Amino acid sequence: MRCHFRTATLLRMAGILITLGTAFGSAAAAADEVCKKLIATGNPEYPPFLWRDPDDESHLIGANADLMQSLSKEIGIPVEVKYIGPWGRVQEEAKLGRVDLLAGAFLTLPRFDYMDYFYPAFRETRTVIWVRKDSALTYKKWKDLVGKRGITVINNSFGEDFDRYASESLKVATVPSLEQALTLLTLSRADYLIYEEDPGLAYIAKMNIQNLKPLLPPVTNENLYLTISHKSPCNTPEMRGRIAKALYKLEKQNLMNKLVSSNIQLWRKQQAK
Repeated sequence: MRCHFRTATLLRMAGILITLGTAFGSAAAAADEVCKKLIATGNPEYPPFLWRDPDDESHLIGANADLMQSLSKEIGIPVEVKYIGPWGRVQEEAKLGRVDLLAGAFLTLPRFDYMDYFYPAFRETRTVIWVRKDSALTYKKWKDLVGKRGITVINNSFGEDFDRYASESLKVATVPSLEQALTLLTLSRADYLIYEEDPGLAYIAKMNIQNLKPLLPPVTNENLYLTISHKSPCNTPEMRGRIAKALYKLEKQNLMNKLVSSNIQLWRKQQAK
């Protein structure tokens, strides 16, 4: 009798495990069915990494967009790099799960609340202090900015440590766009601008600004990461694994160095027209 009871119990447990396995397998299959395409976006004022395509302003082009196309080939799923709006709105859309991937974000603690990061980082960038060429501001360390009027783009981050220091010790106003920030700096409405070096140089050339310069050393050297929204239907363990493996392979090929060089040339060619 005991043997019969034990056998019946084991059969019931086996049935439960099979049912659970089927359910989990069905859930994974359903997730794969949902994830037919990935929508990526990012900061649209970020050449040579990202900017709006002059031939189709609903999309973004640049080194990061090209990286997404290489990623697409590796994982076998289309990746569309769309223009969603300014950087602040882009981050809100990621929180809501209306976009899947952010093609370029610094690592900050608040962003862990709404998206996962892929490692390794695909690019290192440096943030600098921009001033007018006639400025008397001498910058060697963060403390040199205390008491000065700073400006940057809304919802921009320059790394966890500097963001905390700026919040506690500096006066930094925010505006919706880099073009507006550069204009205000040229008009002496701010003493300095905090922004990444490569995009800053690109926009200064585009706007034909002659009276601004970057100061060294950099404020920060930060890594750019690919991220996926917690609310993305594509955010499954299987998909995260595929993307992480693909990024690792592409990083080993030093692909981004080639993409940045070619997109610097593309940006310059477009601005010369």
